[in-house]
Amino acid sequence: MVADTSSTKNIALTLRVWRQSDTATEGKFVDYKATDLNPNMSFLELLDVINDDLEQRGEEPIAFAHDCREGICGTCSLVIDGKPHGPHEGIASCQTYVRSFNDGDVIVVEPYRANPFPVIKDLVTDRTAFDKIQQAGGFISVRTGAACDANATPIPKENADLAMDAAACIGCGACVAACKNSSAMLFVGAKVSQLALLPQGQPERDQRVLNMVSTMDALGFGNCSNQYECSAACPKLISHDFIARMNRDYTKATFRSAFQGKPAI
Repeated sequence: MVADTSSTKNIALTLRVWRQSDTATEGKFVDYKATDLNPNMSFLELLDVINDDLEQRGEEPIAFAHDCREGICGTCSLVIDGKPHGPHEGIASCQTYVRSFNDGDVIVVEPYRANPFPVIKDLVTDRTAFDKIQQAGGFISVRTGAACDANATPIPKENADLAMDAAACIGCGACVAACKNSSAMLFVGAKVSQLALLPQGQPERDQRVLNMVSTMDALGFGNCSNQYECSAACPKLISHDFIARMNRDYTKATFRSAFQGKPAI
């Protein structure tokens, strides 16, 4: 249940936080109480308050990742009460506020649970697996001209809008955390489609999707569950339609590569 956001009365909360010193060590939940909280502070500011108290007591602060604190980068990714990024739709963890909860609530905070995202410490996970997928083909390496040439290339508005929708993906990994199979297909679908929808992405279109999908599989991400938890948890509301678009591209690319003639020596 989400609290009434009209209240400005300070509240008290208990955070049940996952503590784990490193990847090889077993972790556990530890409760931390915080009182006299301004309901307008963000969830990350709440963690700052608890860490200030821990440091004053000479205890180890809670490790969590963050950067922009504006819902742009996705670094702040947390699972809050069982939901990636928290109780609201279309926002990141850093945009979740204390007013989203009721006075006296116990809030469970944990890292993303997925084998390709090992826990580094406490709430921080290693999501470099996404970087490896991007490095496998999420780019354009052929010459496409200067900026003025791009402006002279006609692109249907529908394609341009879809490419912008796909490009909104911030690579936070919420889709993986939400999926029972730890699938990364929404992320890969968005990154593949972003370039496949544009003229500049056509020369490497087939090799891009083949490389990125094979890298995704090699890194241990699971298959799509077809239940669309991924798009429901996405802070940028990336549509699961991009998964279907990627699957079509992958099937076509696989077929073409099987019958493609080898270059003459």
